Amino acid sequence: MPSRQRALLILVALSGLALLSIALALMVGSIRVSPGDVWTSLFNAGGGIAGDVVRSLRLPRALAGFACGGLLALAGALLQILLRNPLADPYILGISGGAGVGAMLAILLGLSAAGINGFAFLGALGAMVVVFGLAHGDGSWTQTRLLLTGVIVAAGCGAVVALMLSIAPEHKLRGMLFWVMGDLSQTNDPQLALVILAAALLVSLPFARELNLLARGADTAQTLGVAVVRLRRGVFVVASLATAAAVTHAGSIGFVGLIVPHLVRLATGNDQRLLLPASALAGGSLLVIADTLARTVVAPQQLPVGVLTALIGVPVFLFLLTRDAKARH
Repeated sequence: MPSRQRALLILVALSGLALLSIALALMVGSIRVSPGDVWTSLFNAGGGIAGDVVRSLRLPRALAGFACGGLLALAGALLQILLRNPLADPYILGISGGAGVGAMLAILLGLSAAGINGFAFLGALGAMVVVFGLAHGDGSWTQTRLLLTGVIVAAGCGAVVALMLSIAPEHKLRGMLFWVMGDLSQTNDPQLALVILAAALLVSLPFARELNLLARGADTAQTLGVAVVRLRRGVFVVASLATAAAVTHAGSIGFVGLIVPHLVRLATGNDQRLLLPASALAGGSLLVIADTLARTVVAPQQLPVGVLTALIGVPVFLFLLTRDAKARH
């Protein structure tokens, strides 16, 4: 089968998986909604209680989950190219830690959901500026320096978050813990996250050829005419903003940006023209499915979705490690 047809088939299959995961999220919950009622709720104004549940609660949450999962997976794919490390993670550069500091401060100050989102985004941007500024330093810039700077900033932000949790009042502690572990229950407007996901893809895809060359090494890419320094900066900015947007809307959700691009790469190869959109579709589907499980496993109670992604991600990660070790031997 020609490569273009194969790529199209993969994208169509992943698009179908995304639609199926969202449809499942709309049907499953404390109130069961049949496929016919879901269809009626989406395309007609009526539908009674089921219609209100689907339109007002489940649909915004499912779309926000898809957007955040897609942003994390896209950021993971970009950072794995930037650092030339297939096990790089969006949170490894401290962006999530900065967002966590901002969100915890907003909760301590008693701000509304809009204030929490605003502080979280400002914290993520601040962490991004600090990491890039320190990694750039005297003008030299390497993957190792960026990685070490991100790890240090992430550790510092983690310490600040732990300090805030230790001094937080009892009545605010549960909300803070849920945010730290990842939570989509407070998300009621997915439009901004969806727009940012679409924008990140539209910005990244025109540079897919250059990213393919960068994945082979900076020297090779530069020899073939790629502006390596400018491309690295662009990749870092896009990945950081995508991570910041996801963390702002859903809190700290691990393993999506680590596992999804790696699995997609194993299945499709390392062509960024296919890998980037495929990772976004697969990451969005995974987070929607994980959030549906978080709502239903111990219903009527809800679990933090970050707990479910970790429970899924840890065994997959260990499997990949053992598989890589066997392949090397």
